[in-house]
Amino acid sequence: MNVFFSGRGMSESSRKRVYMKGEEGESKPMDRRSMNRKPKRSKGPWLIGAALVVLIAAGGAGFVWYQKDQNEKASQTAITQFTQAIEKEDFEKLEKLVSKDSAKDSGYKPKEVVEKYQTVFTGISAQSLKISDVKTVKKDQTVQFTYQMQMTTPLGELAPQSYKGSLVKEGDDYKVKWQPNLIFPEMEKEDKVSYALTEAVRGEITDRNNNKLAQNARLNQLGVVPSALGEGDEKTKKIKAIAEEFSLTEKEITQAMEQSWVQPDYFVPLKILDSRPENIPDGATLQEVTARYYPLKEAAAHLIGYVGSVTAEDLEKNPELSTDGVIGRSGLEMALDKELRGQNGGKIVITSKDGEEKSVVQEVEKKDGTTIQLTIDQEVQQLAFDELANDKGANVVAQPKTGDLLAVTSSPSFDPNAMTQGISQKDYDAYQNDKNLPFINRFATGYAPGSTFKTITAGIGLDSQTLDPAKEVAIDGLKWQKDASWGDYFVTRVAEASPVNLRSALVNSDNIYMAQATLAMGEKTFRAGLSKFIFGEELDLPIAMTPAQISNEDTFNSEILLADTGYGQGELLVNPIQQSAMYSVFANKGTLVYPKLLMDKETKTKADILSEGTVNQIVDDLKAVVTDENGTAHSLSALGIPLAAKTGTAEIKTKQDTKGQENSFLFAFNPDTSGYLYVSLLEDRQENDSTTSRSSDLLAYLNEHYS
Repeated sequence: MNVFFSGRGMSESSRKRVYMKGEEGESKPMDRRSMNRKPKRSKGPWLIGAALVVLIAAGGAGFVWYQKDQNEKASQTAITQFTQAIEKEDFEKLEKLVSKDSAKDSGYKPKEVVEKYQTVFTGISAQSLKISDVKTVKKDQTVQFTYQMQMTTPLGELAPQSYKGSLVKEGDDYKVKWQPNLIFPEMEKEDKVSYALTEAVRGEITDRNNNKLAQNARLNQLGVVPSALGEGDEKTKKIKAIAEEFSLTEKEITQAMEQSWVQPDYFVPLKILDSRPENIPDGATLQEVTARYYPLKEAAAHLIGYVGSVTAEDLEKNPELSTDGVIGRSGLEMALDKELRGQNGGKIVITSKDGEEKSVVQEVEKKDGTTIQLTIDQEVQQLAFDELANDKGANVVAQPKTGDLLAVTSSPSFDPNAMTQGISQKDYDAYQNDKNLPFINRFATGYAPGSTFKTITAGIGLDSQTLDPAKEVAIDGLKWQKDASWGDYFVTRVAEASPVNLRSALVNSDNIYMAQATLAMGEKTFRAGLSKFIFGEELDLPIAMTPAQISNEDTFNSEILLADTGYGQGELLVNPIQQSAMYSVFANKGTLVYPKLLMDKETKTKADILSEGTVNQIVDDLKAVVTDENGTAHSLSALGIPLAAKTGTAEIKTKQDTKGQENSFLFAFNPDTSGYLYVSLLEDRQENDSTTSRSSDLLAYLNEHYS
């Protein structure tokens, strides 16, 4: 049956008179007027048809847009996965990300592409791979991509490499159309990467007489070859024997062999030995290597420091480092690392399959590190360390006229060779858990200087004319306070004497006399005098330290704190090197000479800290500290050498009238020649022990060689 849609323009009567073809074919007449009228075209069917076409067209555009969006996402995902796999050096993932056909066209299977990346990037010791500026663009029927890649090799940071390639559709996924130029841009089919390295020689550190304090020595490296250990019980037995012989743990040996680069026939290093062992267990192997060695061992560990292998974290901070190199981890090895390290030389090139050089990827000229000469005297350094006998303390010896530091030692210490050569976890834990804190650098740690500081207080008092050296002061008893406003706080002294003048106060180390003298000059005068020294200054030394401080705040806030500071306690914090610099005024007629550690540095001074007359007065009194039978350093008179000295004890306690930890100090120099100046600290000294009682051998040596 034919169906027609009626037009909107017909009247009801017209619609009724239209002949309609019935089911049985009978025709009925039309009205004549209707027959003469031009028929109107029905709009209904056309409008509905147009609507359908619009809907179909709109649906088609949406589908195309959807497909385009999905393709863009798929291509972005493909290139992201590819670049991330390279950046993370997770090359195994590349097998599923590259097009098999494209790899085949380049002469590789996808698995061989993985091996190619592993061989090249492992071969040049590439680290810290970073990919940036990843871009994709649709061009004709392909998706093209570009990106930049940076990396670090043993030659340092490689200049950014620019890559470009394309993606192809395989099924529903995009794959990378792989070619060798996605390893290095200049690479072509069957090209290889050649790498040659000439290692820079690390600069050595010597003392003033060119004796080596950090050297590059030929040493024996202990290691194992996994295949030589056998299997099962045999392997276990050999590992145990090696561990016991060389102070390692079985776990440390096993972990070393489990590193990703290890192959059955590779030599796996475990530690470096100072000397060739007499007994070499079955399975152990020795190789001779050049390695960092520290002849003074513990005696100079805090000063010289040690080196360690460069890590990924190091490369993040400094891309100039070599992946196969070493870096200073502490002490001067760290502070002067850039000068000592130098620059490895070498070349990374792309060659043809026949070995012909085609292009240079990276080339660096070798530059050996600088050898650095210190002002240190290794003999003095060793003696100064030995005096501490592994107890907590520090010794500093300087030439006060030049500022040259002859020795800076800290005790207890650690073996820097063990730290560099491969310390066992057991040995490291022993250091770390030692209650005496062997890793603490005490010559660079601030302490209350105790009574040695009375020399400075006295000097300020004399120059300000608030202190009369001849005036005798009546002091009764061992305790004193200004008045009742001090509550239950008293200044105490060790020896009872009255009357007291400046000389007897220095000879007997009288805290009460010095507290009263400080209160008499007042905070303003006292601080003005102290400000001439080096408080708050950063010293030009390659040693990390906090500037010396007078007090926690800019003012003392109490008379008690002012008084305590006058005899070297309160909130004073001065490390032994800083003390040495401050006390140099007494060896230089009032001029302060800054300490220096590098031989090529110029001597720096600060004049008129104290007047020459004041210095002469105090030096005469310091001679009496040694010569007077009541002097706190009188035991040193037995040496029979010219000495001016001041002892000190700084007590650390939380409650008055209780026994606290006592730190013992000694400041001594030759007043006739000013050839040397010595500052010693013994932390938490025990009964009948002091820095003075330990100093004889060192002072005798200094008098013989530096007077």
